[in-house]
Amino acid sequence: MTDDETRAEDDVLPPDPAAYDSPRAAQARARGLSTPYIPGGRDPDADGARREERFYGRLLLAMVVIIVLSGFVLGIVANLAGAGR
Repeated sequence: MTDDETRAEDDVLPPDPAAYDSPRAAQARARGLSTPYIPGGRDPDADGARREERFYGRLLLAMVVIIVLSGFVLGIVANLAGAGR
């Protein structure tokens, strides 16, 4: 069994009878949706999601810093090379 197959099986949450009677489920049924409740709203792996958000936040910050600093470096190199004359 591959990791993708294992992950797909783990991502499926079992039905929750208590969630069927929740206000969200009643609203979904009133709207005529095909499922007894509106999926979403609860992340089964909140810690993993926070780790991923921190990683991508740091990556975004690093990319912005690199882009800004590379503009300064290219400007200095162009000035030293005499491109501005």
